[in-house]
Order: sequence, then C-alpha cells, then structure tokens
Amino acid sequence: MKQKHCLNLIQSPLIALALTAGTAFAGTTEPAPAPVEKDVVSGVLNLDFNTHFISYGSDVWADGDSMSEPEFNPSLELAFALPAGFTATLGTWWDVVPSSKGGDSAIGGRLQEVDVWAGLAYTVGDFTTKVTYQNWMYGSDTEDILDVTFSYACLLNPTLTVHNRLDQGAAFGDEGTVLVLGLSHSIEAGPVTISFPFNVAYFLTDDFHGGSEDGFGYGSIGVTASYDLAFMKPVGDWSIHGGLTYYVTDQDIIPNNEEGDFLTANLGLTLKF
Repeated sequence: MKQKHCLNLIQSPLIALALTAGTAFAGTTEPAPAPVEKDVVSGVLNLDFNTHFISYGSDVWADGDSMSEPEFNPSLELAFALPAGFTATLGTWWDVVPSSKGGDSAIGGRLQEVDVWAGLAYTVGDFTTKVTYQNWMYGSDTEDILDVTFSYACLLNPTLTVHNRLDQGAAFGDEGTVLVLGLSHSIEAGPVTISFPFNVAYFLTDDFHGGSEDGFGYGSIGVTASYDLAFMKPVGDWSIHGGLTYYVTDQDIIPNNEEGDFLTANLGLTLKF
C-alpha cells in the first residue's frame, strides 16, 4: 500500500436540529426520519496506471524524468463497520511492470510485488486513528510495516502517518521510522472533484533508504481530478481519475533516485461498493 489515499464531511447536525424543531413547532407527532445506516461491509477497487513506483520518496524503478513506461497497480480494500466507532480493513496492492522494467519475478511473470494489509481504525467525530500492519512481498523476501495514522476531517484534512519498517526484507536500507505530514483540499467543479494533496516526510533513521543522514527526506505536491461515471451506475459506482505529482527529494537521505526532483502521473478507474 504505497502512499496512498479526502474524508467526506458529515452533514451538519444543525440542519437536522432545525428540521426536527420545525416539525415539533408544527404540532405534528410524526417521528423524525431514521438515520441512514452505513453498510456493514464496503470496499474500494482501484485499477491504476502509474508512470513511477514511489515508496516513501524512493523512485523504485529509477524512472527519473521518464514517463513513458507506466506500470499497472490494481488495489482492493474492504472495510468492515464495527460497533463503538471502530472499522476494520483488509487490502492488497499489486505491482505489474512492463517487460522493459524487469523479467520474470519470484512471484511470477511481470508481477513484481504483492502487498497485503490489515488495519483497525477508531473514529470520534471528525478525528480518526488507524493502525495498519502491512506485508510487502517482493524480491524473494518480505518487508514488514506498521503504520499509525492520525487524521482530522476539515478544510485541509491533515494527516500524520508514523511509518515503521519492522523488517527490511529485500529493501535497500534498514529498519526505522518515517514521519509523513499530509494535507489535502478538494473543490467541486461541476461533475469533477479536484484535489490538491501535499506531503512532507521526515526520516528519523539515517539508513532507511541507504542514505547517510536523517531529517527532511522528500516533499510532494499534486493535483488530481475525479469524474463520476454516471452512465455506469447499473453496474456499479464507477469513477475515472488522474493526476500529476511533483517530488522533491534529498539525495543524502534517498541516494538511489535517478533524479532528485521529478514529476509523476497517474490514471485509473475506481469502483466503490
């Protein structure tokens, strides 16, 4: 699950209060509408093409300034609503590369990596805390990750992720921790939702990506757009999305990148159910 993924704000309770009060003052005995219940099980399927594979600032396939050899990165996450504000998640992410980027892998063919994860989130109002254990399988080994994420649903939707590598597996680096601060603001432009994500990462470990220093490792800023495919409603809640993200990295901390600064692109389909 490589960095991914703004929270939708809940409708204002003042609106519900006003509607309820209006009914009461009218002298009617009709009950207020029952609250809309969330689905016990929901999910998101993404079918994405990415020009780069970026793992916490590391340009894995050394694409640098090139955007000509995109790879296919499907992902699926299931969410299970639990009592008392808890949500459990299960998910997977795959990296399928063109033949020019690698031959047959230990997994098989052009499938170079498979990530799986399980998480548990707790939400109070607009604040969510989530703990996610991940297993990244590639290079005949596994990289073990534990992420702790804090998020708040508001204008800029801030998030703080404490990314902990517990076992480096085949990674070029060592165990350690990276702190990632994220901000994102979305606007509606007719049927299109436009988002502006921003991230900055601080490395607490000097050899996380094989570098010689700790500190600021990378920053990124992007623009993404999503369009709801209304004509697909009979077969599901589909949308198309795409975007550009520009990275600035410190090559003392991430020394194996082809370029210190580079632009990436994404295009894909999303199914929510």
